[in-house]
Amino acid sequence: MFDIVDAQFLAPDVKRFRIRAPKIAARRLPGQFVIVRVHAQGERIPLTIASSDVNEGTVTLVVQGIGRTTKQLNELETGQAVHDVVGPLGRPGEVHKVGTVVVIGGGVGAAIAYPTAVAHHEIGNQVVTILGGRTRDLVILEDEMRAVSDEMIITTDDGSLGRKGLVVDPLKERLESGWRPNLVMAVGPIPMMRAVAEATRPYGIETIASLNPIMVDGTGMCGGCRASVGGKTVFVCVDGPEFDAHQVDFGLLALRNKTYFMQEKESLERFESKIASEPHRCALDKMLEEK
Repeated sequence: MFDIVDAQFLAPDVKRFRIRAPKIAARRLPGQFVIVRVHAQGERIPLTIASSDVNEGTVTLVVQGIGRTTKQLNELETGQAVHDVVGPLGRPGEVHKVGTVVVIGGGVGAAIAYPTAVAHHEIGNQVVTILGGRTRDLVILEDEMRAVSDEMIITTDDGSLGRKGLVVDPLKERLESGWRPNLVMAVGPIPMMRAVAEATRPYGIETIASLNPIMVDGTGMCGGCRASVGGKTVFVCVDGPEFDAHQVDFGLLALRNKTYFMQEKESLERFESKIASEPHRCALDKMLEEK
């Protein structure tokens, strides 16, 4: 079992966990992830390591409650525990002194983009961060990202924070004006990463996307995380998760991510129906029952 040192909501359905996992904290590098299992019979889900504290022996994970398992995880509180945390997995992101780096985080993708921004800031690159969300309540890690950025741009779909529009809009405007960063890193929903890739493609600017496919074991055995990059099949869990965005087949990635859509929908509906029918119980009672 892995103890939850701290659990706090950052936004509606988005929760930050600090989990005690000293061996993972000591080895993790930017871009890597863990496979988490809430309980012994639960499914395995991949979560990017947002940060770690070697002295404290903790890793920080940011979880958006979308499906059954992520919603179950977000019900846990400080002092409880998760059954498994396996990692660090995946290839670390490559960080070099290149000049100006644009880090783009859409929604909960900010948690994945954050360690990349930190690494580029520490190596001496100029970091321009673009954060976005549907509304101001869904823009997360603003203060943390601002602390490691030379410039911060915030966008929201409804204009409730920063400028109204999508994260790709300010990037497009600057590129059209002649601005040329040395590297662009995009993390977030597939449509957003694809839009960023198409915006930078005409200018030949190196662009990296952190992919988020279906993943089970995180070791390349299940094959669920297959993606097409440059016309070749890759296994995101061991070959990535970061790839040249101009080479990624985002259409195929989106299609594969819908493979179990109906099963996931039915599982979530059963879970929510069960929760709605149960009388309220405090978190301590639930924890004692599980033990």
